[in-house]
Amino acid sequence: MVGEWREATVGEFTPFDYGKGLPEHRRNLSGEVPVFGSNGVVGFHDKALTCSQTVIIGRKGTVGAVHYSPKPCWPIDTTFYVIDPDPDVLRFKYYLLNSLGLEHMNADSAVPGLNRDAAHARKILVPHLPEQRTIAHILGTLDDKIELNRKQNETLEAMARALFKAWFVDFEPVRAKIEGRWQRGQSLPGLPAHLYDLFPDRLVESELGEIPEGWEVISVDTEFDITMGQSPPGSTYNDIGEGLPFYQGRADFEFRFPKRRVFCTAPTRLAKIGDTLVSVRAPVGDINMALEDCAIGRGVAAVRHKTGSRSYTYHFMSSISDIFARFDAEGTVFGSIGKKDFHSISHVKPPRDLVLTYEKLAANLDDEVEKNEQESRTLAQLRDTLLPKLISGALRVKDAERFLEART
Repeated sequence: MVGEWREATVGEFTPFDYGKGLPEHRRNLSGEVPVFGSNGVVGFHDKALTCSQTVIIGRKGTVGAVHYSPKPCWPIDTTFYVIDPDPDVLRFKYYLLNSLGLEHMNADSAVPGLNRDAAHARKILVPHLPEQRTIAHILGTLDDKIELNRKQNETLEAMARALFKAWFVDFEPVRAKIEGRWQRGQSLPGLPAHLYDLFPDRLVESELGEIPEGWEVISVDTEFDITMGQSPPGSTYNDIGEGLPFYQGRADFEFRFPKRRVFCTAPTRLAKIGDTLVSVRAPVGDINMALEDCAIGRGVAAVRHKTGSRSYTYHFMSSISDIFARFDAEGTVFGSIGKKDFHSISHVKPPRDLVLTYEKLAANLDDEVEKNEQESRTLAQLRDTLLPKLISGALRVKDAERFLEART
């Protein structure tokens, strides 16, 4: 019970150590040890500063952000870090620190900074060791499932992207036919026999180099519908869920789907569910996919293939990242791409039947990505509901276990 928990300070229970500087030029980038800054992983090295799992706390920059590394790592000098010989206790400490609102303890108005003495002085309640382990297990089970979904989604996206590249960038099926590696009635890895007639057996010269015979070089707006975003008056924004979700660029983008952060009651430009959202202002070319109908500001464009093929659209936009990067580099203050330049990007257009065939294959993968992402968001919401109640003792461990069992 909470009455049996002992009072302590953060410094008494989980003192912070200072991270150590590791400039980029000193890092061995081929290493597998994560290097943590205040905003998370910022690179890799071949040596670790810590000897086990580690909790990292943002000291300068992203103040008070709390990160967990399941293996030894190198926290740099913009961070504090915490270690513990008991991995379950360390994970409890991670959740405890996440509940304290350390991001609000900014001691320096010029350069955001977390003062260690002030953080150490925070008073906390510490449960008995078995309860610490159980709380860590309950919340950790949710985070472990979220991480598993993330890894699965990375694999699924890589599969769909590799297929797109083979068919529409490298023209591998056409080359296989030219070189005699793919014969009628024969199946190759990723190329079943029934797809044989969808690909030509010749490459011809074009303004973009060799392309499959019968394919065209056209502008993007010939094959895709593009809606450039427009920002409505700031007075129509809110963070309480009124109106449509409103997206403006990288700050809203996550792995595949944007996070709801701002809403708008009077949107001026809309994207439909399944549209690819492209960042058109610094940085240019970040992409996400709309999970729902939404509003888009001037930092975003919504793109949709004229057949409605959402997976093809998403992976096509990903494939022209090098073109977007040029616009990012050309901006005088910050990069941007306008409507005229976006619409006039030249690319190779494959036959409609081939687009639809790819869509059937890739959509199966992308549907799994969406399913995993929706599950992860539900689990994250459940974790965020349980965390403050468990850490404060407002919810008993046994009640939390029953609550979790009923919802997972």
